[in-house]
Amino acid sequence: MNKIRLKVLGLSYSQTQTGAYALILEAEGTDHRIPIIIGSFEAQSIALQLENLTPPRPLTHDLFTNFSNKFGIGLREVLIHKLEEGVFHSRLIFQREDQRVEIDARTSDGVALALRFDCPIFTTSEIIDKAGIIIQLETEDGDEENPPENQASETQSEDVTKETGDLSNKNNDELKVMLEKAINQEAYELAARINKEMKSRKK
Repeated sequence: MNKIRLKVLGLSYSQTQTGAYALILEAEGTDHRIPIIIGSFEAQSIALQLENLTPPRPLTHDLFTNFSNKFGIGLREVLIHKLEEGVFHSRLIFQREDQRVEIDARTSDGVALALRFDCPIFTTSEIIDKAGIIIQLETEDGDEENPPENQASETQSEDVTKETGDLSNKNNDELKVMLEKAINQEAYELAARINKEMKSRKK
């Protein structure tokens, strides 16, 4: 099997399914990206880990990671091995001492766990051929790659404004208070946006 390593680029609002999110994975060494539609809970869990935010109570993926670590079970890799009727199928490869075990999992759960275990995510060249595309993605400076449309970024901006006002008009102390409140209320997607705004000011 020809395995290709994937990198998590980020999350965006799904333009095809209301209330869902698109997880964007990039095949290393190529210009191919794979968008995977995931639910809001999994999106929150992934966003938290990407932004290095710690919730006041452990989420399900945190609990699973803590449990595995306590019993000496390591996640070695996540393999997205099949695409069937638009659904991605994944395997989690665990190891404990000399024992190696593979478990089927949803791809969103696999990615959330891979980020926590700091293990690689792989897929196959066949899936890259089927699902790999070049898409618009917001860059660090706020511009977009391949920018014919910016619908996703406009949706995100409108949502932030509705919930918190314009973050750029808030000072650092206000942002810190908002971040703490968002985490305590478990509004993790909002917390990730506030954290991103704070990081951008330190550059």
